[in-house]
Amino acid sequence: NVHAIGDKGVRILLDIYERVLTTHGMVGSDHRWRVIHAQVVHPDDIPRFRELDVVANAQPLWAVNEGQMLHLTIPFLGAERSKWQYPFARLVRSGATLAMGSDWSVSSANPLWEMHVAVNRSAPSAYEYGGATGEPFLPDERIDLATALAGFTINSAFVNHLDDLTGSIEVGKRADLAVLDRDVFAHPVDEIADASVVLTFVEGERVFDAERPG
Repeated sequence: NVHAIGDKGVRILLDIYERVLTTHGMVGSDHRWRVIHAQVVHPDDIPRFRELDVVANAQPLWAVNEGQMLHLTIPFLGAERSKWQYPFARLVRSGATLAMGSDWSVSSANPLWEMHVAVNRSAPSAYEYGGATGEPFLPDERIDLATALAGFTINSAFVNHLDDLTGSIEVGKRADLAVLDRDVFAHPVDEIADASVVLTFVEGERVFDAERPG
């Protein structure tokens, strides 16, 4: 479980994983290793995630046109490498497992905001960080809502070896549930971040109720 942001860092980490898997006869094992962030990925390395069964663990809220991206990251990376950032759609098409989470406490922990960005590649209207524009960031890397939801549920359970206990609604699993105020699949995708949680259950026990604060 290693953080890697630049394309060289991602490649070095994949090389290390490959050497360890090969040296120790672990190819095909249930290791569930991951690359955290995977912000800049060389196109040649995208298929390696699937080949090595390495999970891309992304924090999608950063994949927007905002002040840091426009005035620091893109000028530093240059035109070519900037297009390799947060390649969610290409990773998914290659067969990689995409797990998602937040970069809290340096960004929002709100998974609805995160899913909104993963699907739209643009910031929610209530985005708290400076200089965000409405222009989608690398829109070809947008993923559908079902894929984004899986990234925050079953795929996140998978990387923690908990997918047999939680991460999906199935008989025999823990009743870890969040109930929203709407069916987000029945609304336009640019309204995902407008949804809110009304109930939360952990192992079947109600731990949050919007109508009963506190």
